[in-house]
Amino acid sequence: MYEHMKAQFHTVFHKEAEYVYSAPGRSELSGNHTDHQHGCVLAAAINLEAIACVARNDENTIRIQSKGYPMCTVDLSDLSVHEEEKNTTMALIRGVAARMKELGCDVQGFDAYVESTVLPGSGLSSSAAFEVLVGTIINGVFFDNKCTAVEIAQISQYAENVYFGKPCGLMDQMACSVGNIISIDFADTANPVIERIDFDFPKAGYALCIIDSGADHADLTDEYADITKELKAVCAVFGKNYLREVDEDEFYDRIPEVRAAAGDRGVMRAMHIFDENKRVKKQVEALKNDDFDTFLQYVILSGQSSWMYLQNVIPTGAKGHQEVALALGVTRKLLAGQGAYRVHGGGFAGTIQAFVPLAMLDDFKAGIEKVLGEGSCHVLSIRAEGGVKLEG
Repeated sequence: MYEHMKAQFHTVFHKEAEYVYSAPGRSELSGNHTDHQHGCVLAAAINLEAIACVARNDENTIRIQSKGYPMCTVDLSDLSVHEEEKNTTMALIRGVAARMKELGCDVQGFDAYVESTVLPGSGLSSSAAFEVLVGTIINGVFFDNKCTAVEIAQISQYAENVYFGKPCGLMDQMACSVGNIISIDFADTANPVIERIDFDFPKAGYALCIIDSGADHADLTDEYADITKELKAVCAVFGKNYLREVDEDEFYDRIPEVRAAAGDRGVMRAMHIFDENKRVKKQVEALKNDDFDTFLQYVILSGQSSWMYLQNVIPTGAKGHQEVALALGVTRKLLAGQGAYRVHGGGFAGTIQAFVPLAMLDDFKAGIEKVLGEGSCHVLSIRAEGGVKLEG
């Protein structure tokens, strides 16, 4: 298998690949921006993936050639943070390698050729899939798989926070690393509580669709950072670091103080987080009880809350380009009161999510692609595995 990729590896590195590794993208099913506030999420690994053909080298250098991109080369003798690498793939590689070394892994050089169906900026966590892929390779080739899937996720988040410069939570990396549908409670981020949820969407009569709005996340780091900054200001009123630590009743009692400290948008974003954590728990119970109608109702409520209170649908000040909002509007019209839809992931750009009745899937997909372009509607399936070695 993967003969075309092995051939590309040979073309690039002039040797044979020893291993093939894979890591999936993810779709957040509920819990929009709750993870960085030590909240609750429901997420799933999906059948879009990043695959790498890999071979060791003796040059103390990691070289990764991703299809369609320049070669990334990281010298393992220097694993310090490079400010000029912030927001680049190089930063992710260096960060994962640095953290693995800190944990006792004898990280050595390797070459990799990568192809991915998790499109960059798609809202399906292409960066998390890549981080988990690199961590899984290093863990398998040089560390005898001593790190658990949870630890690989934590290593990946470290790379993104410290080296890449994005203050993300842990949900993306956890879903990519662990696999399947999982609920995660991040009250203790060092020891998150993870529960596997077995549910078959097609058996319930629905397809999970991801719709590409056509907008890219590339220049939106400040938008994401503002969410955490404003919530940090809310928490500071109560002497806390994360909203999970703030008493909800006290928050509402002291809203005038919170408005003065964090602004009205900060207040509304906190309202979203409080409610979203409760929605996640209700959706988990609905899936466990095979009550998909109730699950869908909360999908819609989650989407409404993200738009109204979290405000991560339209980038600040955007007028001529509101791609995510347009995608949501078109989806609402096509579903005509059936199924459910919502923004997911970071928001502002990338993709939205829809649960579409199988009986109307073909017409729905055609309607979306008429407006947003061919290939903009992806029908996904849940992947049971997270980061994994496929061959070698």
